[in-house]
Amino acid sequence: MLEPMHAPAALEPAPAAPPAAAPSPINRELSVLAFQRRVLALAENPAVPLLERLRFLCIVGSNLDEFFEIRVAGLKQQLHTRTATGRMPLAGVQALYHDVTTGARALINDQYALLNDTILPQLAAHGIRLLGDVDRTPAIRAWAAGYFREQVRPLLTPIGLDPAHPVPQIVNKSLNFIVQLAGHDAFGRESTIAIVKAPRVLPRVIRIPDAVAGGEHQYLLLSSIMHAHLADLFPGRDVVAYSQFRLTRDADLEIDEEDVTNLRQALQGELPQRQFGLPLRLEVAANCPDDLAGFLLTQFALDADDLYRCAGPVNIVRLMQLVDDADVPELKYEPFVPARTRRLPAGADVLECIRRHDVLLHHPYQSFDPVVEFLRRGADDPDVIAIKQTVYRTGINSALMEALIAAALRGKEVTVVVELMARFDEETNINWAQKLEDAGAQVVYGVFGLKTHAKLALMLRREVDAEGRERIVPYAHLGTGNYHPRTTKLYTDFGLLTADPAICSDINEIFLHITSLARTPALQRLLLAPFTMQAAVVAMIRREAAHARAGRPARIVAKMNALLEEGVIAALQEASQAGVDIDLIVRGACALRPGVHGFTDRIRVRSLLGRFLEHPRIWYFRNGRAADDGDVWLSSADWMGRNFFGRIEVAFPVTDPVLKRRVVDEGLKACLRDNCEAWELAADGQWTQLAPGDAPRFSAQEYLLARLQRTEDASENDGPDPLASL
Repeated sequence: MLEPMHAPAALEPAPAAPPAAAPSPINRELSVLAFQRRVLALAENPAVPLLERLRFLCIVGSNLDEFFEIRVAGLKQQLHTRTATGRMPLAGVQALYHDVTTGARALINDQYALLNDTILPQLAAHGIRLLGDVDRTPAIRAWAAGYFREQVRPLLTPIGLDPAHPVPQIVNKSLNFIVQLAGHDAFGRESTIAIVKAPRVLPRVIRIPDAVAGGEHQYLLLSSIMHAHLADLFPGRDVVAYSQFRLTRDADLEIDEEDVTNLRQALQGELPQRQFGLPLRLEVAANCPDDLAGFLLTQFALDADDLYRCAGPVNIVRLMQLVDDADVPELKYEPFVPARTRRLPAGADVLECIRRHDVLLHHPYQSFDPVVEFLRRGADDPDVIAIKQTVYRTGINSALMEALIAAALRGKEVTVVVELMARFDEETNINWAQKLEDAGAQVVYGVFGLKTHAKLALMLRREVDAEGRERIVPYAHLGTGNYHPRTTKLYTDFGLLTADPAICSDINEIFLHITSLARTPALQRLLLAPFTMQAAVVAMIRREAAHARAGRPARIVAKMNALLEEGVIAALQEASQAGVDIDLIVRGACALRPGVHGFTDRIRVRSLLGRFLEHPRIWYFRNGRAADDGDVWLSSADWMGRNFFGRIEVAFPVTDPVLKRRVVDEGLKACLRDNCEAWELAADGQWTQLAPGDAPRFSAQEYLLARLQRTEDASENDGPDPLASL
C-alpha cells in the first residue's frame, strides 16, 4: 500500500478561524538555487566516487550558467527596462535580484573551495593531477612551450585597444584574457590594455603525454598554458598584470510570432545572436586587479554586483573533460548493463510482444534498446506504412532519427514533429529537420508559440485479421523522457509500448491536431495540454478531497521536476485541509510550502538526488478505492504554468495492474523510502537531507539497480510487494 511516508500525527483541533491568508509561495529563482545547493552536496559527499564528485561539481557550474542565461536574464531585463512583469513590483525585482546574486555568489565560492581544498588534492593523492605552475618539471615546461608555439599561438589574435581597436565582441561563456602592458607599442603609443581570446577549437583540459609527465593522468589547463606565455604575444612590452575572464550573456531566444513566416529560417538567423545577448555576469580570476575588473565592468555596462571572482578556472564546466578522460574505474560509479524487460526479451518480435500485452520500460535500469528496435522494425517492415513521432531533444547522433530517415527513404509515410525551440538544442534539431526533409519525411514544427514537449511515437501497420480482412493496426510508444541516446542512460524515466486501440487513436488525433491546427475531438484516454490537462489534474485533486470529506480512502502521491502552478498548489492546499495525505517528490523548484498549519499540514515534499537525474512525472490518486487499485498516470509535463498552458504535453494512464504496481513500486514507493539521497522541504523553504540514523540504510537508485539487474522485472511477479511495509 502507498501509506504516508510518516504516519500522520494526530492533528490539533482546527482553530475557530483559519489563518487569514494562504502561505506565500517559495520564490522560483531561490528554489532553483536551493536545488543547485543540493547538487553541490553530491559533490561534497565522500561516499560518492571521487571523479563523480568532480562531475557533480561541473554540473553545478553548467546549471548555474543556464540559470544566469535564462532566469537571471529575465530579472536583469526587467531592471534594464525598468518594467516589472507579473505581480512583483520593480522594487521587489531589485530585492530578488540582490538575493539571487548573493546566493549564487555564496554557492560559487563554496564550489571553488570544494574544488581546491578537497577534490583536487584527493585526485592528486590518486595520481590524477591538474598541474599548476609550481608543479611543472623542466620537461613539462618544455612540452607546454612547444604546445603553445605549435597549437595555440597560430590561432591567437591579440587585440591591443585603441580608438580603432575597441574591445572586441566577447562571445557568451568564451574564455578570454585581459592583459595590462607597460612601455610603448610599435607606433610609439602608450596603449596599455589588450584582449586575447582563447581558441574555442582547442580543449580546455590537456593531457600531458605519459612519457613527458613521467606517469599517467597529468593535465594542464589551456588557460594556464596561455598564462605562462602571454608575454610571447607582446615582444618588447612588459606584461604588468593579466586575468582570465568569461562573460555570461542572456541566451534566451525570442521570436515574434507576428513577424515570422518561416520558423526555421528565423531561428537560423537568431541563433548566432544568442552569443551576443545582454551581458549578465563577469567572471574573473580571484587575483584580478581591481582596475582591470573595473575596466571590464565598464565595457560591458555591468555593476559591481555582477562581478564574480573565481578561485580557479573561470570555465569550471570544462573540467568535465578531465572526468571523461581519466580512466580510473575505482574513482567512478561501477558500470552496469541495462536489463531487458521480461515482457520483451532480447531477440523477440517487438510487435508480437506489444500485441500480447503492454510493455513498461524503466530507464536507465532497463534498456532503451526496445524503443530503437520498435522504430527500426517500422523502417524495415514492408507492412508498416506510416510512422509519426515527436522530437524534442535527440542528440547529434541518434539511431532513432536514422531509423526515421531510413523509413522515409523506403517510401513510408513519415511525419516528424520537430520542436525547433527546444532550448540549446535548436541547432541540432534544425539539422535533423533538414535531413528528414531531404529523405522525404513530412516535417512540421508544432504549433507556433507552444513547444511540443510530448514524447510520442505511432506506427501504423497493414495486417490481416482472423477473418482474412485487411486492416491498419496501430502501435505506439509514450514516454516521460526524451528520445535521446545519452540521457536515457543518465535520466530515470518511464516508457510504455502499447497497442491499446484507444490510446493509439488518441495519439493519432494529437498528431492530426498538431499538423493541421484543427481542433482536437474529445480524447478517450489521454490528457492533452494546453487544453484538458491542468483542469483534469485539479479535478483529480479535488476528487480526492471529496473522498476524504466523505470518509472514503484518499491519497495523492506525485513525482515531477518542478511544482509551480498556482491553481494546482491551491487545490493541493484544499485537499490537505480536507484530510488527504499527500506526498510530493519534486526534484527541482517547488513553490508550495508544506507543513503550514491550517493549510498544508498533511503535505510532505521531498527531493531525490543521486547517481541518476530523477526525471519521470508520475501521478497517483487513490480515488476512494483499494490502495493497489488507485489511478496511475505518467506524463511529460511538470506541474508548471508553462507545461499546462504553453506546451503540447500528454499524460497517459497505466491500466495494466502489473505495470501499475511497477510504476508505484519503482517510481514512488522506493523514493518515499529513501533515507540516503532524499531531502525534505520545510515550511520556511529550507531543505534538510535525510540520514538513516538507526534505521536500515535505503537508497532508491541503488535498490532499483540491484533489483532490476538481478531479477529482470521482479515486480512483475505475483509475489509479495517488496516495499509493502512502507
